[in-house]
Amino acid sequence: MISKCKLFPASVFAILIAALIAGCSTPPTRGTGYRSGGSGGPPSTYSSSIATFSAVSWQAVPGWQEDDLLQAWPAWLRSCDALRKRGGEVNWRQACSQTTNVASRDTRAIRQYFESNFQAYEIRNSAGSETGLITGYYEPLMEGSQTRTSTYTVPLYAYPNAWKKSRPNPGPTRAELMSSGILQGSEIAWVQDPVAAASLQIQGSGKIRLPDGRIMRLGFAGTNEQPFKSSAQWLLDRKEITRSEATMQGISQWAKRNPDRVNEMLNANPRFVFFKELPSSMDENLGPIGALGVPLTSERSIAVDLQAMPLGAPVFLSTTKPLSNQTLQKLVMAQDTGKAIVGGVRADYYWGSGESAGEIAGRMKQNGKMWLLLPR
Repeated sequence: MISKCKLFPASVFAILIAALIAGCSTPPTRGTGYRSGGSGGPPSTYSSSIATFSAVSWQAVPGWQEDDLLQAWPAWLRSCDALRKRGGEVNWRQACSQTTNVASRDTRAIRQYFESNFQAYEIRNSAGSETGLITGYYEPLMEGSQTRTSTYTVPLYAYPNAWKKSRPNPGPTRAELMSSGILQGSEIAWVQDPVAAASLQIQGSGKIRLPDGRIMRLGFAGTNEQPFKSSAQWLLDRKEITRSEATMQGISQWAKRNPDRVNEMLNANPRFVFFKELPSSMDENLGPIGALGVPLTSERSIAVDLQAMPLGAPVFLSTTKPLSNQTLQKLVMAQDTGKAIVGGVRADYYWGSGESAGEIAGRMKQNGKMWLLLPR
C-alpha cells in the first residue's frame, strides 16, 4: 500500500495471483500473543495463532555481525517516530529513548544498542517450520503528464467525487467503469503504457516524472470494492504465457505482441484502484508511506502479517537474492502489511523505486528465516 495501508503483496507474480490490497484505513491492531514477563522483560518463549517465538542469543542469528547497520538506523528512527505515539502489547518508549545516546555513524555503537536493548526471537510457523516465503515489492516510477498528450494517453484516476458521500459496495467493475463514462473528469495523471498503469494500481502508489522533470507522487485513495482477479492467471489459463513468463515483464511482452487484447486481459480483473496526489513537500528520495505511517526505506523495510508481529518492530531477515544463491541478511523494519502477507515467517521486502527495483522485486520468491527483535 501503500499510503496508510499496504497494498503490496508478494513478488509481481504472487501479486497478480494473490490478493491485491489491504483496506485503505489504518490497519487493525491484532494480538500477537506477546506478553511481557513478570519482571517486565520479554518472555523466553511465546506464541500466537500463526507462529511461535523462541529467544535466542545474538550469536545464533546468522549474518548479524556482518550487516552494515548504518543503513538500517534511519529506518529504525522512523519506526520510533511512530512507535512512541502508539500503545499496545509492546512498550517501545524506553528503547526508542535510548537512540539519542547512539552515534548514528558508528556501526559498532548501533550494534551494541540493539544487543543491549533488544532480545532476538527465532520465528517458526504454526506447523513448526522456521522457513517461510520472502517476496518483493517496489514503488513504480514512470514517465507521464498531468494532461493528456499524444504520448500519454492512459489515465490514472482520483476517487470519484460522487462516491465520497455514498460509496458503492461493490462499485462497478473495471470493465463497467471504463465503458460507462463515470470516471470522466476524475483523471489525475496520464501515462503511456496500460500494463504499467495496472502495475501501479497493484503496487498502490508510485511516482510520475512529468515533462518538466518534476516528480508527482501518487498514493492510494480507494477501490471499487470488487474482488481482485489475477491477470497473470488469466493468461496462464489460456496458455498465452508459460509459468516462467508470469512476471510483470512477461506480461508486458505479451501485451506488446497482442495490443488489441490488452483491455480484455485487464478487464479480467474487476478491481480498480484510485489515487490521490501526495504533498510535494515529501522527499522524493524516500519511499511511499507504509502502514506504520512513515516512509519506507529501500531494502530496509518489509511488510509482515500483524498476527505474527507488531507493526514497526525490527526484524532480522535471512534469505537469498532472486534467481541466485547470494545471501541477503539484513536488519529490516516491519513498517508495512498487506492481505497477501500471511504467516509467521512471511515478509514482503521493499526494494525501492523505479524500473530496476521492479525488475528484482518481480522475480523475488525466496525461502527465508526471520528473527523478531523485542525490547528487553
